Amino acid sequence: MTDPMTEAAEMYLLRIALLSEGDEPVPISKLAETLHVSPISANQMCRKLEAKGLVDYQPYKGVTLTLQGEAIALRVLRKRRLWEVFLAEKLGLDPQTAEDVACRFEHVTPEDLAERLAEFLGNPTLSPQRQPIPPRFGSVQRRKVIRPLSAVSVGDQVSVANIVADETLKSFLRGQGIGAGAVMTVLAVAPEKAILIEVNGRHVSLAMDIAEKIDVTPLEESSVTSSQDAPSERLAHAS
Repeated sequence: MTDPMTEAAEMYLLRIALLSEGDEPVPISKLAETLHVSPISANQMCRKLEAKGLVDYQPYKGVTLTLQGEAIALRVLRKRRLWEVFLAEKLGLDPQTAEDVACRFEHVTPEDLAERLAEFLGNPTLSPQRQPIPPRFGSVQRRKVIRPLSAVSVGDQVSVANIVADETLKSFLRGQGIGAGAVMTVLAVAPEKAILIEVNGRHVSLAMDIAEKIDVTPLEESSVTSSQDAPSERLAHAS
C-alpha cells in the first residue's frame, strides 16, 4: 500500500502535468520557477517522487510523469476544475478568482465528493476558462486543441467539447442534436453571419454569435463533398 500523498507532492505532480509538452521532460529549473521554490528543493522533491515510482528523472534534462504519477495529477486537476465550475457558475465568481479558490479545495476533496459535485454540475467537460476537465477514469488526455465552432473551416469535422451558454440556448441546441460529444461537419460559412453544419444527418444553420459559444475539438480532417452544394445564402440565424 502506498503512503498517502502530501499536498506538496500532489502540487509537484500537477505542475509537471500542466507543464508537459508531449514526451519532453520538464526542466527542474522551470518546475522550480512555477512553484516558487529553489531548484535544489525541486530537485530533492523530484528524487522522492522518483523513489515512489511517480516520475522518471533524467539528469540535466528534467522529469516526466509515470502512469501512476499522471493518474494522481489528473485526479487533483479534475477536482480543481470541477470546483472552478461550481464557484463560477453557481456562486458567480470570475473565472480567475474561481481558479485561485479552487486550488485550496483540490487537495482536501474526497473522490466521492468530487463525483457528486460532477453529477450536480451536469458532468462538465471544460472549466470556466475553457480548459479540459479530466475524466474520472482513463488515461491522461493531453492538451487538446479547443476552439469555438465559429473558428472552424469548411470541410472540418469536429466534436463538441462544451457549450458556454444559458440553459435556454443549451436546450435549443440539444433539440438540434448538438450536445457534448456530438460530431459535426462544417458545410458552409458566411463570415460574421452564420455557419451551416451537418449533425446526425441533419443540416443546421447557426448564427455566428451562437457558434461562438460552442467549443469543439477537431477530428481527422475529411473532405465534405456536399459543401460545394450548400450555398451561403441558405444560412439563416438560429432563433
